[in-house]
Amino acid sequence: MQRVIATRASSDAPGQGDDGAMRTEFAFELPRGYLGPDGTVHRRGVMRLATARDELLPLYDARVQENAAYTTVVLLGRVITSLGTLGSVDGSVIENMFASDVAFLQDFYRRINAEGHTRIAVTCPECSHRFTADLAGGRLGES
Repeated sequence: MQRVIATRASSDAPGQGDDGAMRTEFAFELPRGYLGPDGTVHRRGVMRLATARDELLPLYDARVQENAAYTTVVLLGRVITSLGTLGSVDGSVIENMFASDVAFLQDFYRRINAEGHTRIAVTCPECSHRFTADLAGGRLGES
């Protein structure tokens, strides 16, 4: 399987890159960022598509058996392949993220695994103009 990392979902076909190859990794940028133990803020990362194993293994984790809400922490720790300059990402990193970043990652996970893309429909609160934004990163005005 070919691995393609892209920061923008530019094709209309779910999970497909510009060249038609299947995308298995998706770049993202956290709204706030993970504050590392050394004070470094890590915002850019990569999440891979989840496998059935990724969704099954947390069920055997003692923390999940005690508290089902912990499933998100274990699952995100498995599918996030990089975050900033961190050497690895695991459940302890996810546990220490701001709640808004965890919510962003949960939505990002759902979009890439269930919908196959990272685009979201948005309506401007000022002028009611509708447009599509890409959750995979980039700032307004960037191409």
